[in-house]
Amino acid sequence: MSKTVNINVHHVTRVEGHGNIVVNAKDGKVEKIEWQVPEAPRFFEAMIRGRSYEDIQLIVSRICGICSISHSLVATKSIEDAIGISVSEQTDKIRRLLHYSEQLQSHVLHVGYLVAPDMFGVKSVVPLVGMAKDAVLTIVKAHRIANAWSELLGGRVTHPVTIRPGGFTKLPSEQQLKELKETLTSLIPDLMTIVDVVLSVADQLPAFTRATEYVSLREDNFYAFYNGKIVSTDGHTEDVCNWESVANEYVNDQSTAKWAKWHRDSYAVGALARFNNNYEQLVDPAKAIAKKFGLEKGCCNPYMNSVAQLVECADIVVNSIKLIDELLTSGIKLEKIDGKPKKAGRGNAAIEAPRGILFHSYTFDEKGICLGGNLCIPTNQNHANIQKDFEKLVPEILDEGQDAVRQKLEMLVRSYDPCISCSTHMLDVKFV
Repeated sequence: MSKTVNINVHHVTRVEGHGNIVVNAKDGKVEKIEWQVPEAPRFFEAMIRGRSYEDIQLIVSRICGICSISHSLVATKSIEDAIGISVSEQTDKIRRLLHYSEQLQSHVLHVGYLVAPDMFGVKSVVPLVGMAKDAVLTIVKAHRIANAWSELLGGRVTHPVTIRPGGFTKLPSEQQLKELKETLTSLIPDLMTIVDVVLSVADQLPAFTRATEYVSLREDNFYAFYNGKIVSTDGHTEDVCNWESVANEYVNDQSTAKWAKWHRDSYAVGALARFNNNYEQLVDPAKAIAKKFGLEKGCCNPYMNSVAQLVECADIVVNSIKLIDELLTSGIKLEKIDGKPKKAGRGNAAIEAPRGILFHSYTFDEKGICLGGNLCIPTNQNHANIQKDFEKLVPEILDEGQDAVRQKLEMLVRSYDPCISCSTHMLDVKFV
C-alpha cells in the first residue's frame, strides 16, 4: 500500500475535550507527527485565591465531571496537610470507599462506551446494542450501580457535597452499607461478563510496545489509589510533598496544556502504570483477569491500559466489600468534625484519579484563606507520552494505509482515557 498519508483529525471522538492528530508522510518519509491540544485553558488556580479553605473542594471538583470525587478528595487532603487537620480512621475508610465508587464508574464508562466500539469495529456504543445487547445492558447496569454508590457517600453522583476538611457532613447508615455490600457482591458475575465480552475481541488491540517510565502511587497495605509515595518503574521513589520535582511541567508549542517528564522525555500515568508498580497487591480475582488477557507486569503496550482498568474493577469491588465489612464490624459512629485551621502553611497531596496520579498543592494564611495553589492533572502528564508513542508507532504501521493509521492513532489516544479539557488548567503567556 502507499506510504503517503495525510491525516488531520479535528477532533478525536469518544474522549473528553478536544485533541487533534496530525500526520504527514510522503513516500515512506514521515514529515510531521503531532498530538495537539487546542482546548482553551481554564484558570482554576486563580479561582481559588482569596477563598476560604472550606470552599476549595467545592470549586476544584468542577474541573471534571468524571473525576470530581478525586479532585474533591485530593483537595481536602492537601488542605488538611496545610492547616494541620487530622481525620479519624472511620473518615479515612469512608473516603476510600467513596473514591472506589468513582474508579468503577469511570472505568466501566471508558471500557464499555468509549473503547469497546473500536474493538467491535463500530463508531459508537449505539450499534453495539444490536450486536451484543446483553453485554451493553450489563455495562449500563454496572455504571448505574457505581453512580448510585457515589451518590450514597458523596451526596450526589458528581461534585460531592459531603466531603469537608476533617470529615463528612453526612455519614451512610449501617443499613445502607449492608445494602451496598449486597449490591457489590451481586455485581461480581456481571463484571466477569464484561471481561469475557472484551476478551472475545481483544485481538483487535494492536500489538505495540515502547519502553516507558510508568509513574503512580504505592502504599503498603492497598493496591494504591488513595495514599502512598510516588514511584516509577525506573526504580525511583519520591515523597508527595516533592511532586513538582517529579512532574517538571513545561510548555509545548503544540498544546495549550502543559506537558511533564521525570527521568525520560516523557512518562505515563493511569491504570497500566498502577498495574506495573503495584501488581503484587492485586487481589486474586484481579490477577486472574490479567492472566486471561496475557497482561503481565512490565507491559509497555499503551493499548492494554483499558485491560488494566478491567483488572482494577475486580480489585475495587473486592476491596470495597472488605472495607464495608470493617466499617460494619466497628460500627458507624457520629463524629464531631474539628475542621478549624491550626496553622498557616502549604499542603501537598496526591491521589490516583481513574486516569492516573493527580497532584494538588495549596497555601493558606492563619485564617485559612487561600494564597495560591498548583494543580497537576493526569492527562497533562500523559500528553508527552502520547506524542512519543505516535512517533514510534507511525513508522511501524505506515504501510497499512491511511485509514488504518488514523484508526490506530485514535485508538491509542482513547486508550489513555484522556480528560483533555481538565488538563488545560494553566498556560504561560508572554506578551510581546
